[in-house]
Amino acid sequence: MCLAVPAKIVEKKDMMATVDVEGVQRQISLMLLPEADEGDFILMHAGFAIQMIDEEEAKFTAQLLKEVAENDES
Repeated sequence: MCLAVPAKIVEKKDMMATVDVEGVQRQISLMLLPEADEGDFILMHAGFAIQMIDEEEAKFTAQLLKEVAENDES
């Protein structure tokens, strides 16, 4: 199963970005989404930004992922 995770771009340098996912930061590539910029919300998969999304959608998706993880722990 493949899963894209919502993240916020906090820093951009060339075709790389630092993104924040629920307080965890990591480096990802922007080669598939070069128009993305600092402050944008994106979906990331396998180390790449693959789609731009709005903040509301990012928060909704993050909440759903939290609920799935909590149910999986039961």
